[in-house]
Amino acid sequence: MEQIARAAALLGAGICMGIGALGPGVGEGFVAGKACEGIARSPENSTLIMKTMLVGQAVSESTGIYSLVIALLLIFAT
Repeated sequence: MEQIARAAALLGAGICMGIGALGPGVGEGFVAGKACEGIARSPENSTLIMKTMLVGQAVSESTGIYSLVIALLLIFAT
């Protein structure tokens, strides 16, 4: 029974990281694309656009880090 629980925890960790990395990847790609469009339309505001994009990237990546923490807990706490 303990082996089944361990296998389920490892499977859950894999699924957690797979889904947890999907959202930030799509979100960060979308943000970067829109930032490139904004810089192309308004090069004089490129510094402001870049700063805003980097803050958005950091906030978006935090969900991926949360899923990593949950996956590590599933792997090592079981």
